[in-house]
Amino acid sequence: MDVVTGLVAEKPVVIFSKSSCCMSHSINSLICSFGANPTVYELDQIPNGRQIERALLQLGCQPSVPAVFIGQEFIGGANEVMSLQVRNELVLLLIRSKAIWIWNKSK
Repeated sequence: MDVVTGLVAEKPVVIFSKSSCCMSHSINSLICSFGANPTVYELDQIPNGRQIERALLQLGCQPSVPAVFIGQEFIGGANEVMSLQVRNELVLLLIRSKAIWIWNKSK
């Protein structure tokens, strides 16, 4: 768990992903569409990826990817992020975490 905590420290948005996961790609694209620049860790491409994946499962992320942290807080997976988006709450979290500064809804 300390590994995950260290990786998300001082970063506004972190996505734990796998290069072959289409939902991870979709969530990353959604967050980027607001102008945010998330830090993405591809668990199948980093040496301690399995250890991180086990920690994410212990956090309750089922499946383990995508796992999204905003403002160092564990948000959840694709379902939770999409629910926030539908409720127009995702942009507020991104602003609060300083991942984005302003948002022009008319874009």
